[in-house]
Amino acid sequence: MNDLLTIRNLAVTFGGAPAVDGVSFAVAPGEVVGVVGESGSGKSVTMMALMGLIDAPGIVTADEITFDGKDLLNASAKARRKIIGKDIAMVFQDALTSLNPSYTVGYQIKEVLKLHEGLRGAALERRALELLDQVGIPDAKGRITAFPHQLSGGMNQRVMIAMAVACNPKLLIADEPTTALDVTIQAQIMDLLVKLQKERGMALVLISHDLAVVSQVAQRVAVMYAGEVIETNRVPDIFARPHHPYTEALLAAIPEHNRGAKRLSALPGMVPGRDDRPSGCLFAPRCKYVVDGCLKGRPGLDPVEPNAPEARARCIKPLNLDAIRSNTTQHGGAR
Repeated sequence: MNDLLTIRNLAVTFGGAPAVDGVSFAVAPGEVVGVVGESGSGKSVTMMALMGLIDAPGIVTADEITFDGKDLLNASAKARRKIIGKDIAMVFQDALTSLNPSYTVGYQIKEVLKLHEGLRGAALERRALELLDQVGIPDAKGRITAFPHQLSGGMNQRVMIAMAVACNPKLLIADEPTTALDVTIQAQIMDLLVKLQKERGMALVLISHDLAVVSQVAQRVAVMYAGEVIETNRVPDIFARPHHPYTEALLAAIPEHNRGAKRLSALPGMVPGRDDRPSGCLFAPRCKYVVDGCLKGRPGLDPVEPNAPEARARCIKPLNLDAIRSNTTQHGGAR
């Protein structure tokens, strides 16, 4: 099956500083991919570059950006507008700042439907009400005339999701969709996204800090650090045997893995900034496994498991390979 989305060697710079550096990424039709990493790792910038939302002084370059067989990298602005918002949609972090406070939520949903679906009159009103109902907003007729400030954070996020799925997109990007929401509301929003993804068969890219949520929802995970994808693998393998030291450190910091300890496990140091990016592995200054070879050149995102091409790590000393080699040897002997 051909990939729905292919990104090759994407780079985004601001004033010469790399926010995203050589990212390659693919999503299959109907697949759920989690993108994780600490703040500033380039997760959101990568997806905003795909959506064409990087403004000056940002500069976007890539070898390839292809969606559903269409070349987005060289597409005209008019051609991109037909795809972005219709076939590719995005739910942003903070709904209240993403919605326009000057217009009712109904007006903003209808604007999407008029632009991409050509709906007018009674059909437009009916479809807007259907969408509000589908995302779990009670009393849709009463809420369609409300302004964003008159709704709760959870309700506004549901409105954002309604706008995103209004045109039945083939790919939905959810960028930290539960930020600033209560824990119970977070669970409801995630359940809603998963429900819509399954019902509509759309691909979903979930950007999140919450590894627990990603482990439950995603089929594959990409881990980002300092603007690079440093590991990819399927779920649950990436959680059972991480191959990159950074992924191992992220998992070690989960509270459930620190029961009985006096302090939570924490990763020392900071993400390299504009003027202190090492010439070798970007994670080397914080890595407890660092050797001289890590400092000599930037490692590639290379396959690390013989029978799993999706398992890749940007590391010259990948972790947790002994068990894989043992299993491969045993299976080979059995045959």
